[in-house]
Amino acid sequence: MTLIEKLRCLFSFGQGVALALPEINTDTPPITLFDQWFNDAKKSGLLLPEAVSVSTCDNNGQPKSRMVLLKEFDTTGFIFYTNYGSDKSSQLNDNNKIALLFHWGVLQRQVRIEGVVEKVDNEISAAYFHSRDRGSQIGAWASKQSTHLQHENELSERNAYYEQLFKGKEVPLPEFWGGWRVKPQYFEFWQGRSSRLHDRLCFEYNNEQWQHFKRHP
Repeated sequence: MTLIEKLRCLFSFGQGVALALPEINTDTPPITLFDQWFNDAKKSGLLLPEAVSVSTCDNNGQPKSRMVLLKEFDTTGFIFYTNYGSDKSSQLNDNNKIALLFHWGVLQRQVRIEGVVEKVDNEISAAYFHSRDRGSQIGAWASKQSTHLQHENELSERNAYYEQLFKGKEVPLPEFWGGWRVKPQYFEFWQGRSSRLHDRLCFEYNNEQWQHFKRHP
């Protein structure tokens, strides 16, 4: 992001950016626009621009949201990693519909994504798992994510147990840990504008092709 663009963001914060979104060619796939916006977010100096809200629904229809870190994205989808025994994974096993939300406040931008999920191949999960620092690898084994702690020291005790178990060895990929790939069916690119005349550019996947349109703010 250039100095002029940063100054524009600073002076317009809370009021919306000065310029409208450029016209999008009808054949532009939404992943191309997302890549541009994601790179803008990284260049802006934002802390963790890859942070994304993940929303699922439980068996009672109650929505649940939490923040995770996006690790990869391409034309096949958006990948994040977690414990397959966690609440969100259990909910995704029962209902594979999901919603993501990226919010980059300093840029006055957000991106909504809706779609379905599938588990990532073990080979891909293992490659990412072994790229993490050893402490995070041990932590994946130690944490029974989303379950109740039996006592205050349970997590530290489990962490110490697995540190000893794998001492001097490569930490294996837990069978209960891996990635989810979100396969988008809908994108919404939102950019703040002055007087709340915000831009909302949407893409919807129909008949094996992306169609784009705008919504009122």
